[in-house]
Amino acid sequence: MLALRLTRGTHPLVLMRRLLVAAASAGVGFLLLCTLGYASSHPAQSTGSVLRLLWCLVPLAATVQFAVAVARTDPGTRPRPGLSAIGLGPVRLSVLAAVSTAVSTTLGSMVALLLFLHLRGDLTGLPFDGGAAELLGAGAPLPLAAALTLLALVPVASALATARALRSRPPAPSSDASGAAGEAGPSGAPSGLPWGVALTAAGLAVEAYASRGAPGSPFPLPGRLDATPAGVLAGWTLTAIGLAMAGPGLTYLCGQLLQTARPGAVRLLAGRVLMDEARRIGRPIGVVCAVLSGVLAAAALYGTGPRPFGPLTALGAVLVLGCTTATLLTSALEAKQARVQTADALLRMGAPASALRSATALRAGALLAVFAPLTWAVAQLAALPLTA
Repeated sequence: MLALRLTRGTHPLVLMRRLLVAAASAGVGFLLLCTLGYASSHPAQSTGSVLRLLWCLVPLAATVQFAVAVARTDPGTRPRPGLSAIGLGPVRLSVLAAVSTAVSTTLGSMVALLLFLHLRGDLTGLPFDGGAAELLGAGAPLPLAAALTLLALVPVASALATARALRSRPPAPSSDASGAAGEAGPSGAPSGLPWGVALTAAGLAVEAYASRGAPGSPFPLPGRLDATPAGVLAGWTLTAIGLAMAGPGLTYLCGQLLQTARPGAVRLLAGRVLMDEARRIGRPIGVVCAVLSGVLAAAALYGTGPRPFGPLTALGAVLVLGCTTATLLTSALEAKQARVQTADALLRMGAPASALRSATALRAGALLAVFAPLTWAVAQLAALPLTA
């Protein structure tokens, strides 16, 4: 009940972000139900059904990541001094955030169920009744227990991930502690860069090995998902995990590079902020890098020829691209909220606002200069064995 009251009293922008989470949950739920409909109408093609279900895990993971990022930026779940005295400590706040996330994602799952049943023709009285009956396997009965289990995946996974992420979040520092932290400088470098590089290389090797055997036949990712080799999916997953692990380390290195060769005040500020925010924004940047490299690899495979994108494949691609990009923007917003006190202190000390804007632009340029070539290189290495 408290979570619902907090939801009613939140800012419209916060509600908009929660609606976006609900929309992403609806998209993933619809994909899962389509997979169930395919399995029900094609009982002899169990391998294709399992592979379709595995591909649904990619947008599911992107949606869960987005839901956690939205929960972290929710002002209602942010630790503040004095809340523990009224029983709203870190554990209680994490539970409230998990309940709010579960409400949003459950709403999306219910919308997905209604839309799926409507397009199958099971619900009548509205336009487009049974408009996609053949695509959604309307000729076979839909197992209700299996459908509800699949629809519960996104709410349960999002709620658990949100509770874990917010419970481990450090308490809000006071103004004195914030000043002390600013004087102490950024924390140590993230330790996941070597493992991230190793996993990325291993993923590219697995993709190259799994794509052998059919020269001249490109990887049919944009077409029928059930024709995709499972090894290629495993390789891309390893590559994505590796880039996500390497992202914080690369972001930290960007901050160090900005401070080399006798930096001025703007470069010094930009570098210190990047080093301090490496763990917060580095992982979402790595995930976006992995997704964009997959898109570039698919574009390199098909060139300017016809692209047999199916409607479900297009929906999955939009979900992954949209959720990963929204997660990056939300993480950047969280980082901005975390350094509000530092920015206010600099302005009170006489720092011009143009210097802060220049530091922001310099950080964005440094990240683009490092991650854009990396994305292109990973895409070319992933597409090379498939086009050879």
